Order: sequence, then C-alpha cells, then structure tokens
Amino acid sequence: MSAKGFTLIELLMTVAIVAILATVALPLAETTVQRGKEQELRRALREIRTAIDAYKQAYDDGAIERQLGASGYPPSLEVLVEGVRDARIPDETKIHFLRRLPKDPVSGEEWGLRSYASPASDPKAGADVYDVHSRSEGAGMNGVAYREW
Repeated sequence: MSAKGFTLIELLMTVAIVAILATVALPLAETTVQRGKEQELRRALREIRTAIDAYKQAYDDGAIERQLGASGYPPSLEVLVEGVRDARIPDETKIHFLRRLPKDPVSGEEWGLRSYASPASDPKAGADVYDVHSRSEGAGMNGVAYREW
C-alpha cells in the first residue's frame, strides 16, 4: 500500500521558492506604484499649468477684464474651475479653464503655489498663481525632488 501526498521536504522547497519569488516581486510592485503616482503628478502639473497659461492668454487677449496693477494670472486655482466672465460678450457667459482641480497624487495635500512676484528658487504664494508645485518632501525616481517638478 502506497501513501499519496507530499513529503515535508517537498513542502519546504515549495514554500522557499514562493518566498524567493515574493521577495523579487514586492520591490517591483512598489516601483510600479511609485511610477504610476509620478505619471499622475506629471499629468496633473501639466493640466494645471496649461490652464494657468490659458487664463493668462485670455487676459492678454482682452477676454478677461483687466485690472490696474494685475499680472494677468489667476488670483487662485479655484478661479480656473469656477470660471470668469467673458469681457467680450455682454451677457454673463463664463470662460472655464478646468473641469476640476486635480489632486496632488504624491503628497495628498493641496498644491504649493508660486506667485508671479516670487522667485523660482523660493516659491511663495501671493496675489496671483503663476505656478504650482507638489508639497511632498520626497524625491522622484529620477532623483529630483517633487517640489522642483
């Protein structure tokens, strides 16, 4: 009569092989997740920066009412979503630049703002929004801090 089943050695070898495969797959999965967040960060920054540039272009073209001393950049990111009245059309038509404000996928916080009067080396919020950056203290896979993207 022969007994069917696995021996203890076979089971230990199977567990060891699975453990080795898991130690190889885990860092790969973490890298994939980080790469996905970085791609989302690039996309969100591009989307917001394009909207800021479109607002400035509309201001320069006269579609947004000019104000004395204003830089022509939006006063806040929310204005890009809420829209502004089109100065060229007499009714209450609004120009919208974003459907929604994307979130910072890396930090999960609100975006860091840089005003037009603020230097690039030390970005500070001000009367307008010239640029945005992540508030994350980490660095990307390329070694560049997320704040500098």
